[in-house]
Amino acid sequence: MAMCRYLVADGRHCSEEAGEHELCRWHDPHADHQAPQTAHELEHYIHQGGLCHGLQLARANLAGLNLVKKGAPQGFLLEQCNFYRANLQGAHLYGIRIKGGSLMKADLSDANLHCAELDNVNLLGIRWHNTRLDNLNTGKRLMQERRGRSERDPAQARIWFKEAEETYRDLRKASEAQGIFTMSGRYIQRELTMRRLQLPLWSIQRFTSWIVDLFCGYGEAPMRVVLFSLLLIFICSIFYFFFGLNFQGEYLIYQPGAAFEAFTGSFTLALFVVVFVKKMTR
Repeated sequence: MAMCRYLVADGRHCSEEAGEHELCRWHDPHADHQAPQTAHELEHYIHQGGLCHGLQLARANLAGLNLVKKGAPQGFLLEQCNFYRANLQGAHLYGIRIKGGSLMKADLSDANLHCAELDNVNLLGIRWHNTRLDNLNTGKRLMQERRGRSERDPAQARIWFKEAEETYRDLRKASEAQGIFTMSGRYIQRELTMRRLQLPLWSIQRFTSWIVDLFCGYGEAPMRVVLFSLLLIFICSIFYFFFGLNFQGEYLIYQPGAAFEAFTGSFTLALFVVVFVKKMTR
């Protein structure tokens, strides 16, 4: 019996029976995965310890797929797998770990991605309708953002940033629909950052957007307002320490109450603006 010739760079290999292209059905990009029992067969393959690297499941019918690893601290690890346009409606993917690969335009409607980890995965164009996203971890940066930041060609970099913006927007809308506003706040920051990176490097619009991000994180980081207020007061105090304030040769008396009142007033006003803007944009 011929064995699948799929081999990973670290020495791992697939032990499944090979088909006509010297690859098993799971690693063969030409294999048909439209049968109704495909999801059940994939579950069996993964639960039996099959090689979960480089699975070719583009356009596969995987509705209702159950890859929950019961009793384990971490879920199954899928590396460099291709789920392009795969049907994953109602899939149970609690705690799943996916590194690399693509979920581009996959249908994850009504799926459960609670506590899932999607690291460096192409998430462009996914259908997130009614998808459970509690504690979803998509990494510090999406795949498109990483490529855009490392791209030397400005035109190609803008394409990557545009795709990243669209992906962050979809994630933000999906998390808002689930009522996870902490997560949506993070994604809207990344979305607006990607929009800024598409602007000309030395433009006023880009500089203004950077200032807004620096001081308040596009309205999603109120602690930056507090830190900026403290920094401004500290700088002014240093300035007054060296140059002082005097009237007719007599230095004015320092009153801690006045300084505290000034800080409280400016902070309250800034906090009101931040809270009001966030309330109006929800």
